[in-house]
Amino acid sequence: MMLTLTRPDDFHLHLRDGQALARTVGDALGQCARALVMPNLVPAVDTLEAVSAYRQRILAHVPKGADFTPLMSLYLSQTLSPETLLHAKAQGVLAVKWYPKGATTNSAQGVAHLEALEPILSVMQEVGLILLIHGEVTEAQVDIFARESCFIEEVLIPLRAKFPRLKMVLEHITTAHAVEYVRSQERNLAATITAHHLLFNRNQLLVGGIKPHFYCLPILKKEEDRLALVQAAVSGDRRFFLGTDSAPHARSAKESACGCAGCYTGYATMAFYAQVFERAQALDKLNDFAAKFGAEYYELPYNHGELVLEKRVWQLPETLPFGDTVLVPFLAGEQWHWQVVA
Repeated sequence: MMLTLTRPDDFHLHLRDGQALARTVGDALGQCARALVMPNLVPAVDTLEAVSAYRQRILAHVPKGADFTPLMSLYLSQTLSPETLLHAKAQGVLAVKWYPKGATTNSAQGVAHLEALEPILSVMQEVGLILLIHGEVTEAQVDIFARESCFIEEVLIPLRAKFPRLKMVLEHITTAHAVEYVRSQERNLAATITAHHLLFNRNQLLVGGIKPHFYCLPILKKEEDRLALVQAAVSGDRRFFLGTDSAPHARSAKESACGCAGCYTGYATMAFYAQVFERAQALDKLNDFAAKFGAEYYELPYNHGELVLEKRVWQLPETLPFGDTVLVPFLAGEQWHWQVVA
């Protein structure tokens, strides 16, 4: 069985930097034609000079003639100026990413409360830059499984009331609550959904022992949440589209007493999504989810070219080279039933 798609977009991808790019860029261009690259490096990508330099480091790993375009974002920090945003779109920046301080990997430079940055959000609203949101509160008293729902009620709803014309993306949604909220909004809000949140619930992380390679932020949720995400992804609703949040870490950083959050799905992105959509008897909806709805929201043309998957059994690799070490990819060593072949 063969499945032919328009070359997809990944609207949420971590490529990292330095030696990691040899792994991540090569994997990405085998799965998608464009990827929106996250800016949470150390130091954060929060100036146009940093964006330009990072783009060039990425492009240095794209073979000549390869069909891959990195789409760039800025990191919302105290040092980001309104003047920078006025010139950002002209220099190819699509969006600004807000990481609440302490919410996830490399979020120490993030902003805990947006009140001080309202002038920046006003400029974004005027120039048409999209606000990308890691939608979790970080207060210690809030249960980790409730942080997304609390964020929607306590932060996102007031924020959207204050900036109704600011286009936003609620990244990597994980709950039925998030699905319902996005559906309730008529304009200027969309959401990305990852493959790992579509495939598994929190039992996969915790039952039978803690499995660090399923640990991600936002954390996996209940089965009813997973089913709501699947229903949203296959529904044909243009407000939901593909964003992997693929996030590589060296094996030693995951398999430790304080393991890092992130699942490396980027080596087999479309194989994972294809299995989700097949199980839901909705393979005919995958092309729109992966290659059209995100492009429409970001006001980009559809990609040219095709990606071909074949339904056949293959074994996912146990490890992958990662600079001078290795990483353990998502579902390492498992047998899978879809594979990109062209």
